[in-house]
Amino acid sequence: MAEDVTARAAQLRRQLEYHNWRYYVLDDPVITDSQYDRLLRELMRLEEEHPELKTPDSPTQRVGGAPRPEFGTVVHRVPLFSLANAYNEEELRDFDRRIRDLAGDAKVEYVVELKIDGLAVSLTYENGVFVQGATRGDGVTGEDITANLRTVRSLPLRLHPEAGAPPLVEVRGEVFMPKQAFLELNARREEEGEPLFANPRNAAAGSLRQLDPKVTAARSLDTFLYGLGAAEGLEPATHWELLEFLRRAGFKVNPHIRMAANIEEAIAYCLSWRERRAELPYPIDGLVLKVNSLELQRALGTTAKSPRWAIAYKFPAEQGETRLKEIIVSVGRTGVLTPTAVFDPPVHLAGTTVSRAALHNEEIIHARDIRVGDIVLVEKAGDIIPEVVASRPERRTGKETVFHMPQKCPACGAEVVRLPGEVAHRCPNVSCPARLRESLLHFGSRAALDIDGLGPALINLLLERGLIKDVADLYHLQAEELAELPRFGAKSAANLLAALAASKTRSWDRLLYALGIRYVGATVAKTLAAHFPDLRSLMAAGREELTAIPGVGEKVAASLVDFFAEPRNRETIERLAAAGLNMSGRRRERAGPLSGKTFVLTGTLAGFTRSEAQAAIEERGGRVTGSVSRATDYVVAGEKPGSKLDKARALGVPVLSEEEFKKLLEERLVQA
Repeated sequence: MAEDVTARAAQLRRQLEYHNWRYYVLDDPVITDSQYDRLLRELMRLEEEHPELKTPDSPTQRVGGAPRPEFGTVVHRVPLFSLANAYNEEELRDFDRRIRDLAGDAKVEYVVELKIDGLAVSLTYENGVFVQGATRGDGVTGEDITANLRTVRSLPLRLHPEAGAPPLVEVRGEVFMPKQAFLELNARREEEGEPLFANPRNAAAGSLRQLDPKVTAARSLDTFLYGLGAAEGLEPATHWELLEFLRRAGFKVNPHIRMAANIEEAIAYCLSWRERRAELPYPIDGLVLKVNSLELQRALGTTAKSPRWAIAYKFPAEQGETRLKEIIVSVGRTGVLTPTAVFDPPVHLAGTTVSRAALHNEEIIHARDIRVGDIVLVEKAGDIIPEVVASRPERRTGKETVFHMPQKCPACGAEVVRLPGEVAHRCPNVSCPARLRESLLHFGSRAALDIDGLGPALINLLLERGLIKDVADLYHLQAEELAELPRFGAKSAANLLAALAASKTRSWDRLLYALGIRYVGATVAKTLAAHFPDLRSLMAAGREELTAIPGVGEKVAASLVDFFAEPRNRETIERLAAAGLNMSGRRRERAGPLSGKTFVLTGTLAGFTRSEAQAAIEERGGRVTGSVSRATDYVVAGEKPGSKLDKARALGVPVLSEEEFKKLLEERLVQA
């Protein structure tokens, strides 16, 4: 029987890695998401029942390990050099002359690759299994980000069998964030009141350096591999052969890599991408030329900083000059005041006409010495977001003015506040019309309650007519008053009321997200809904219970507690409940001998990890929470228990030692 289970687990791992490769590398899946999920769940169940079957390269480990207190360091076996740069055609020809002078009579071919604008990483595989991943760092020593790299779906945790399994192979590549994923991430961060990433490279680097791998896993990172460090049992003759090995091994290799017979072909290919780069779904900032022969690469060697056999051709920054006509300030859904530059005339950049750009906050404006009326230099960060990068003080006339954030909210007149430790200025008025308008838009958005027809024009009308003063008022609208709105007849009124009725049935995590609580995006809302049976249970939770939930940190917990402590917010939720919105969901708790029993774990258990103890309880139908209350049935106390043990004793909650806990599990298993 044990052999059958081992064989099945191995088979499932092979199947899941194959389907990961089809989906994330080839973009050509052959099974549905639900079929994939069934295979993954079966493997997770087998590994939970037989912990000895769990391996570091198992697909189940992609969800991320426990947060690390700090990153360790990795010494690269072969230094991970940065590249020298060329900024024009003549510098590329100079590079070619140096190569040919050193190469003598040897034939010089070049492999030309797109220069992905991400974070360079080094990946080590031993006997075909991924064992370690690191950042470039200073080229000699990098940061150990193995746990985070395991969450990147396009990285194989085990090399494809057809590529063989060299005893050691260290490959190099780039982890990047696709443009659309970057825009979506920044939109979520803006909604949740968090600082925006400046560009996709910044976002990718920040994502890989998260202490919690689950955060990295949620960031839609991708990879292209293109290089080799140390290797045993792998000896390609050319760089092109190396790329073919990487493809066979299951790595994602950029499809736009080209072979050039000479420098002129390489230059022509580089220049062809100066305009085309905007078409790509991922960011590039140039191209890289590499000598194809690995023997010649070794002969050419390196300088103290860079290989002599490769060079990066960097695109010139696409910039434009224009006049900063004015700075307008808008108020977002969370109350943040955002300054925006308005240009006159608009400037043409990266194939688009740019008439305005976000200036982020007052500190950035002053640090760059940007004044209203200035001639400014504008470029697109990562070819995506327009940004004012500098002013031209030498061209000032004396009429320019220094910008300061308004002291009163431009929408409602409330005194603007700036919290300690934050650069953002905020309107504190929860009933601010600007905030209400954005809150209503968010409330009815597709990811929230998906209220079809509740767009900006209708919201403006409803606010102007005084028909709504908060989101709960939406559910008290009458067909007669809606039909009287301009260009809004009886049919439109009926459609809106039908959409409002349909929104009442959405899952309660979507309602939680729709409330617009700072730091509570759609993912956090789903996490919370998985731990609480209904919204009222969440409202009653304290910070300690909230922070015990994986993925919920101090900021999220504090924001939730503060939001639910506000009487007007609680009143709104009660009105939504009275209107019939779904406030609960069916908990997927397993029936079993511990059904209805609530446990709290504290301290270190010798025979269980925390997750194993929780799984054992849940397998028998019990529930594990993060804080002790009178509703707790048992507290399981290991070595060095915390304050939860004291609270349990004070409340009279039964406390189990590890031996008593094991006995309870065994007794309940027999009863089952």
